Amino acid sequence: MSGTTRNATSPIGIFDSGVGGLTVVRAVADALPSERLVYLGDTARVPYGSKSADTVLRYSVLSTRFLLSHDVKMILVACNTASAFAMSELAALLPVPVLGAIEPGARAALAATKTGRIGVLGTLGTVRSAAYPRALARLAAEAGGLPIEITAKACPLLVPLAEEGWLDDPVAEAVARRYLGELHAEAPSLDVLVLGCTHYPLLRQVLTRVAAEIWSHPVTLVDSAGAMAARARLELERLELLHPTATGTLQTFVTDDARIEEIGTRFLGRPLGTVTRVDL
Repeated sequence: MSGTTRNATSPIGIFDSGVGGLTVVRAVADALPSERLVYLGDTARVPYGSKSADTVLRYSVLSTRFLLSHDVKMILVACNTASAFAMSELAALLPVPVLGAIEPGARAALAATKTGRIGVLGTLGTVRSAAYPRALARLAAEAGGLPIEITAKACPLLVPLAEEGWLDDPVAEAVARRYLGELHAEAPSLDVLVLGCTHYPLLRQVLTRVAAEIWSHPVTLVDSAGAMAARARLELERLELLHPTATGTLQTFVTDDARIEEIGTRFLGRPLGTVTRVDL
């Protein structure tokens, strides 16, 4: 990929397979309020979670190429599936720092667990990739061999619930109870649940309540958005690339604009403003 002229005033690029990555945009905007952000939601190809690794990699390369055309100084891969299947290739290809969702989420989970028993909720692609168990095992080994046990559960119905806005109603509770009940049967002693999809934080309230009812001990829910934002800040500080003066801005691009304002506003927590449809 071609190089980019980056400096502290250049924007941060963020991409996701759809609108879910706006939860990461929200966290980054809160943690780095001076930064200019460029967001790409590949809404024409969503979801990535049911696609092959090769397809996800191809789409991820197209998305990062688009962000590089906006002269970004860093790229955040908000999509857990893309982080699972494409991070090593993107890190080798990209001329700017790239940060995925898996490692920050894994670090936050390890910091939160007291028992070493960790559950991961994710898309089918993320769960099949085993990216979270690999990252958790590696980080635990680096921390001195903390014994850990990871149990992952694919939860595909949580994505459409989040997009429909059915966040804390009987349907969402029934689905959460089904998934978490099955996870409890496999991992009754876990004390941390990783929300391994950018959509899942919208369902945090119902997931927290159902988890508290199913497990007989406290269970901490961890999502990677806040962890990614904190890690991005540390990396920009290290590289001396924090924006010195600006008021943060957001440019939003999508590959299909159907329902984007309705759904995107829900994920971002505020109006999106101008959204531009692009072809990759």
